[in-house]
Amino acid sequence: MDKITFINPTVEIFSQGEEVITGQIADTNAAWLSSQLIEMGFKVSRHTAVGDQLDALVKLLKEIASRSDCCLCTGGLGPTTDDLTREAVAVAFDAPLYFDETALKNIQRFFQKRGKVMAEVNRQQAFFPQGATQIDNLWGTAPAFSFKFQRCLFIFLPGVPYEMRHLFNAKIKASLMTCFSLKPQPLITIKTFGIGESELQVILNTLNLPNFVKIGFRATSDEVQVKLLFNKEVTADDKSALIQKITDKMGDRVFAVGNLENNADSLVDVVSTALEKNKQTLSAIESVSQGLFAAKCVGHTWLLSSSFYTHFETLKQQWQLETEIDLSTVAQQLAKKLQQQSGADFALVQLHDERNALSNNNHPHLLYNTLQTPQGIYQQIQTLNGSQKNKQNRAAMLGFDLLRRYLQQKKL
Repeated sequence: MDKITFINPTVEIFSQGEEVITGQIADTNAAWLSSQLIEMGFKVSRHTAVGDQLDALVKLLKEIASRSDCCLCTGGLGPTTDDLTREAVAVAFDAPLYFDETALKNIQRFFQKRGKVMAEVNRQQAFFPQGATQIDNLWGTAPAFSFKFQRCLFIFLPGVPYEMRHLFNAKIKASLMTCFSLKPQPLITIKTFGIGESELQVILNTLNLPNFVKIGFRATSDEVQVKLLFNKEVTADDKSALIQKITDKMGDRVFAVGNLENNADSLVDVVSTALEKNKQTLSAIESVSQGLFAAKCVGHTWLLSSSFYTHFETLKQQWQLETEIDLSTVAQQLAKKLQQQSGADFALVQLHDERNALSNNNHPHLLYNTLQTPQGIYQQIQTLNGSQKNKQNRAAMLGFDLLRRYLQQKKL
C-alpha cells in the first residue's frame, strides 16, 4: 500500500450479505471496526449494508470511491454463488479477475492442516481483480485484498468476525497506520466491575470535568468501561492528573486502565497476571457458575482443580459438611478443607442459598462467595438476579473479582 498523506481521513464501512440486511445476524463487524478506526484517528463517515446483488454492490463501490479516503468492506469473499465482492470490484473499477495459483495453494494448505480435502468451489476464492494486493488469511479460507481506486483505498475482509478481527489486528491495522497520516485523540479506557453505568455517571458528575475531555460508557456482561477521549492539545500532566482523580473517586471498582497502544486487560487477565507473577495457585468449587469459572481459566496452569455441583446433598456427602450451621459458615469451612486437600495457595468456594438446581429466571439468589487465602477467609454475600445464564456468568465474574481485590490489596 502506498503512502497516503490525508490527515484525519474519512473512512466508510461497507457490509455485504443478505443475512445482514434481513436482520438474520447483527452487523457486529461494522461496530467493532468503527471503534478501532476512530481510536486510530480516522473519521468514520458512514456505515452501509447491501445484499447479494451485483448491480447494487457495483453502484455503492463507485459512490464510495468518489467521496471517501478509505473503505473497509466485510463479507462476500466466500466460495458460493452469493459471494459477489470480487466480481463487483472487477466490474466497478474495470479490473478483470485473474486466477492466482499461490493463493489456491494457500487455501488447499488450510484444508490439509485440518485433515480435509478442498472442495472445487473453493477455487473461486483464488480469483482477484487486476491491481489488487493480496492479504493472506491464516484464520480461514478467504484471502483478503486491498484495491486503490482514485483517492480511495479499499480493503476487503471476510465477513466471519473471528477471521476479520484477526486479520485486522495482525495485518490491516499496521498497514493503515503506515498509509495514512493519523493523529488520534488520546483515548483512555478505565475498566470497572461491580458498578453500573448510572452509578459511574453520578460519580463523574461530582468531579466538574474540564472541557478537554469527553466521556463515554460501554457495558458488557463482564465489565463496564469508562472511555475518556482527550483533545489532542491536552498536556500529559493534565491528562494524568485527571485520570488519577477519576480512578481515585471510583475506588476499588477499577481493575485496569489502558490506552490505544496498551489495551487494558480483562478481569480474568488481571487475576492471571498476578497469580503467575507470584507463582500462586488456586482450586475452586462452583455452584451457580456451573463450571464457567473454570472455562474462563482455560490455558492457565495456576488453576489446580475445579468442580461444580447441581445438588447440595452430593457436596455434603463428599465433603462431610455440617449442614446444621448457616450456609456462610459452611462455605468458609469448605474453603479451608479445599485449600488443605488441594495444596493450592487459594481456595474459592461459591455456594448459593437454594441447595438444588437454580430456580426460575425471576427469582433472586444469594451467592456466598468465599476465598481462603494464606492470611485467612474473605467472604462476600451477593444477590444474583436475571436469567439463569446471567446468574451463571455473574457468579463466575464475582469469583474473579473477589480474588482480584485480594491480590491488588484493595479493601474488601
